Amino acid sequence: MVSSAVGAGFSRRLYVARAVRAAADRTVHLGLTGADARGRGRFGVVATFRLEVTVRDLRRDDLPGCGWAGGPGHLGFVTVALRRAELGEVEYLAVCPPTDLPLAIGGVDYTRRPGAGTLWQLAVHPAVRSCGLGTLLIGAAERRIAERGHDRAELSVAEDNPRARALYERLGYLAYGREPEEWNVVTPDGTVTRHRATCVLMRKPLH
Repeated sequence: MVSSAVGAGFSRRLYVARAVRAAADRTVHLGLTGADARGRGRFGVVATFRLEVTVRDLRRDDLPGCGWAGGPGHLGFVTVALRRAELGEVEYLAVCPPTDLPLAIGGVDYTRRPGAGTLWQLAVHPAVRSCGLGTLLIGAAERRIAERGHDRAELSVAEDNPRARALYERLGYLAYGREPEEWNVVTPDGTVTRHRATCVLMRKPLH
C-alpha cells in the first residue's frame, strides 16, 4: 500500500520522517523522504510527500490486513488481546493512513503491574519503519494510560535488541531491572516454538 504510493523508481525503503503537525493522538502529517534503488536518495532528496495518519482502536476486521505484523499464529494472539480489550483489561491501537489500513499496531495491558500500563506487541509495517510511526504509537499509548489515571508506562525489551532499547531511551524510558521472559513463536508452517530471552524492564513516569 505504502510502497505503491512511492512508485517503481524507489527501493521501498523510507528512511527519513519529519513530524509536521500533531494533535494529541488524532492526526499527524509526516514528510517521508524516499531513496531510489541505488541509494542515491541518501545524498539528495528524490521525492517528498506527506502522509496523514490517525490513531484509533484496532478492530477485528483490521486483522486480515495486518499479516505484515506476524503470521496467523501471531494474529491469533492479537485476536485474544482484542477480546481482552472488550473486558477493559487492555487497549489495542492502530496507526492508519487515509485508507484506514493499519501501518503500526500495539497494545497496552493494564493487568500486569499495579498503577501502570504495560506496552506490548508493538509492530510497524516494514515499509515505513524508522519513519516516526512507532514514536507516534507509543505517545498515543502513553496518553491512554494517563487518561486511565495511571502514573507510569512500562515495557520490556530483549537484551539483544539494542535498536529498540535506544528508541525507548530516547522517548524517556529508563531501565530498572532485568528478568527472563518467554513467549510462543509461530512459524509460517504453523509450528509453535517457545522463545526465551532475558529482557530489560523499562518505565517512564507520566506525571
